[in-house]
Amino acid sequence: MIGAVMRPFRNSRAFALAIIAFATMTSGALPQQAAGTNGKLPIFDIPLSGVTFETGDTWRQAGETFRLYGVQSCIRGTSFANAIGAKVDCGEASLAYFAALIRDTKPRCSAIARSGAPPLIYAVCAAHIGKTTLDLGTILVTQGFAFAAADARGRPVNLSYAVAEADAKAHRRGLWASPDLPLPNAILARAAGSDAAAPPRP
Repeated sequence: MIGAVMRPFRNSRAFALAIIAFATMTSGALPQQAAGTNGKLPIFDIPLSGVTFETGDTWRQAGETFRLYGVQSCIRGTSFANAIGAKVDCGEASLAYFAALIRDTKPRCSAIARSGAPPLIYAVCAAHIGKTTLDLGTILVTQGFAFAAADARGRPVNLSYAVAEADAKAHRRGLWASPDLPLPNAILARAAGSDAAAPPRP
């Protein structure tokens, strides 16, 4: 499945974007707020078994929850019209592509931050496609099955992902082919605005 999807990367702008983003993510140019405090980044593989995919950007393994840093998948429970006009759960479409990509590219990841209780571990991952190594988040965003995550002010957490998202949108790749794509950042921003406007609970 993924092999067929990945072939368009070859000799294309999308492939170049993925290479550039991987170089950026592995050069130490991580956003300051995501940097580890001890200078050492735990490195781990995503196994082929014993993994539970929660969304198209978040998974559980070895009793811990991980999320791709700077990536926002489609939200489960939202829907879009596919190529034949049928309504499909957007979050499930993101999740299915993510799970297949993990299976086919056997990523190796670096944990870069831990937050919350129970903790959520943010990570960047390197995917292996043939003899080429690419940033996993860039593949998801460039192929149109995830988006550049935004911060509380609506700014992209990772600028290279924002560039990849603009390219996927312009070429109508993946979920961008749908005329009624439920953009997750817009949905999350509206939800945050509603929460902020709500009166405090007694």
